[in-house]
Amino acid sequence: MKPTDIKNPDYFHKVVDCQWACPAHTPVPEYIRLIAHGRYSDAYMINWKSNVFPGILGRTCDRPCEPACRRSRVEDETLVKGKKEPVAICRLKRVAADFKDDEGIKASMPKAPEKNGRRIACIGGGPASLTVARDLAVLGYEIVIYDQDPKLGGFIRTQIPHFRLPESVIDEEVGYITDIGNIEFRHKKIDSMKAVLAEGYDAVFVGSGAPRGRDLDVPGRKEAAANIHIGLDWLSSVSFGHISKVGKRVIVLGGGNTAMDCCRTARRLGGEDVKVIVRSGFEEMKASPWEKEDAMGEDIPILNMLVPKEVTHNDGRITGVLFEKVKAEYDAKGRRSLIPSGEPDQHFECDDVLVAIGQENAFPWIEADAGVEFDKWGLPKLNEQTFQSTEPKVFFGGDAAFGPKNIIWAAAHGHDAAISIHKMLSGENPEERPAPGVNIVSQKMGIHEWSYDNAPTIDHRLKVPHRAKKEALKDIMTEVELGFDVKLAFKEAQRCLNCDVQTVFTGQLCIECDACVDICPMDCITFTDNGEEKDLRTRLLAPALNPTQDIYIGNDLKTGRIMAKDEDVCLHCGLCAERCPTGAWDMRKYYMEMTNAEHACRKH
Repeated sequence: MKPTDIKNPDYFHKVVDCQWACPAHTPVPEYIRLIAHGRYSDAYMINWKSNVFPGILGRTCDRPCEPACRRSRVEDETLVKGKKEPVAICRLKRVAADFKDDEGIKASMPKAPEKNGRRIACIGGGPASLTVARDLAVLGYEIVIYDQDPKLGGFIRTQIPHFRLPESVIDEEVGYITDIGNIEFRHKKIDSMKAVLAEGYDAVFVGSGAPRGRDLDVPGRKEAAANIHIGLDWLSSVSFGHISKVGKRVIVLGGGNTAMDCCRTARRLGGEDVKVIVRSGFEEMKASPWEKEDAMGEDIPILNMLVPKEVTHNDGRITGVLFEKVKAEYDAKGRRSLIPSGEPDQHFECDDVLVAIGQENAFPWIEADAGVEFDKWGLPKLNEQTFQSTEPKVFFGGDAAFGPKNIIWAAAHGHDAAISIHKMLSGENPEERPAPGVNIVSQKMGIHEWSYDNAPTIDHRLKVPHRAKKEALKDIMTEVELGFDVKLAFKEAQRCLNCDVQTVFTGQLCIECDACVDICPMDCITFTDNGEEKDLRTRLLAPALNPTQDIYIGNDLKTGRIMAKDEDVCLHCGLCAERCPTGAWDMRKYYMEMTNAEHACRKH
């Protein structure tokens, strides 16, 4: 095999999995180290540059980074058999937001320069539009954000319950963006794309979300309509204070995070007997595992493999829902079908039904002749790299682009769309995407001193403190999660394996003493003859069984052999570098920052 180029971003991609699993590519190990050092404001600003909403995401993110965390791989395979516990990356993000210097952060936020004469319209005031506004306002663009709601935030504000996300956090982080300058908010519902284009905007960004919840289509639905509510609309009505109570017996249909928000909200509005009923199995539910745990922790049962068959009612007053019991069958290609199990139907009495069975996009305001084409699913036809539609001036992002996802994806879309808009209006090709900024720095301070700390232990993931259930259920505005305090945050941050601090091997300095092999706690270093990768993987001291993870190869050894290191299990603990008598091993921090609109064009 050829020696590995440690400077190659693709290699870094495969080693620092948490950063690349995050759609916004947040430098996760870097901000966790800063938290461990008590530098909360610095950690916050690193997050703010990439994911825009640290305090919001630190409470609500779907955590795509955590399944990729190397800690869970290492613990599962070597230290804590059968138990996967990634670092609490998401909740550490909240730590940076909770303990930052608020005044210092305000002072360090960028301010818009003089207007450059270009105007951008953002339709929808959610996270995607806000990200576009933030990235382009600092370049002098005049941004006008339209939203039908009286405050910016989109579904962050209207559909995430305040017991999960306090409104003060939303106000603060939205305020950081609007305070940049050059950003105007217009409380207005847009009903014509052609009218917006006619106003002479240089570009239009559509970040209107997926605002329509899917409805239930069974007998009795129309007759009992007064007590059957679309979950998204119901949550919005609760958020704006239009709904303040619910029946004592509530059925929530659906297995996603919206369903979890609905059932927990219903408990706080008077629901005593609240059930979640799902057509799939428990493990197949789309809701995040921690969302399901939180719901069940509030005495909400989740009943699975039940398909609604009929809404029962008495003269239009709902009495319950009849369900058919189903089971899953799989064909030869692994495709699932739900078929009747043959068991008797089940009837559950209720006073209200909340329907949370999915969302879909709705663009009735975009005329057929506005130049924006849609596919058979009602989604805009986009260049998936640039987010540009078939009307060159119109870009999409967030749920409006490819269907419902989450906040971190919306922010990532906003960054990419802002780059595309800026390049287009600068006369450049939006498809030519900027390369990330890369910096590699040795962490050695002395012969046996390093500028980072890495002591892999079997410390378990720490639980985030919660408010007592009885107290939490009293008030819909009372935040349930209390967050880590400083001591807990430090302990959890210490679990990070600093995967961005790379082992770098210089074969010309190696004397092949095997000291690194002897001290390696994971048996992941092997000196052997070179060969084809498939064969080489079987000849390592500990066979490298994960073909998706690169092997780090170093050559130029005097004997002609190679050094092979299995990156799948390497802890980046630095013991090899500390033990090496010749300095053939070094530990270097590989910091990569994704380029945003400010640095996207050649003239910048």
